[in-house]
Amino acid sequence: MSEQNKKTVEGMYEAFGRGDIPFVIGALDADVEWWEAENFIYADNNPYVGPQAVLEGVFARIGKEWEWFTVTPKEVLDAGESVVGRGYYAGKYRQTGREVRAQFAHVFGFRNGKVATFQQYTDTAQFQKAVTE
Repeated sequence: MSEQNKKTVEGMYEAFGRGDIPFVIGALDADVEWWEAENFIYADNNPYVGPQAVLEGVFARIGKEWEWFTVTPKEVLDAGESVVGRGYYAGKYRQTGREVRAQFAHVFGFRNGKVATFQQYTDTAQFQKAVTE
């Protein structure tokens, strides 16, 4: 099952890259617990529980607040019960015009082939600087 979980995560990254957020949301378990990194700009409602909470609390805000935002994985690792994605975020914050390019690591946990847990790690200071006027 771990190879299938890896393919699920790869598909989620590909879907995000083409703007197919419904695909990404569809890969989430009904009771997903989604954790943004501590002190991250969208960690204010951690954990986001359920796909709708992730859609509204994370993805809708990104779409509204960033002129462009990319998630570029450099590798996706099968870690047994988990899958780890490692790569870079990049984007331009609309309100300040400041750009970011920050490393990330994502840890995905699964239940019945769907993402049941998500934990983000990234350079939170870079994002704080981008959103501060």
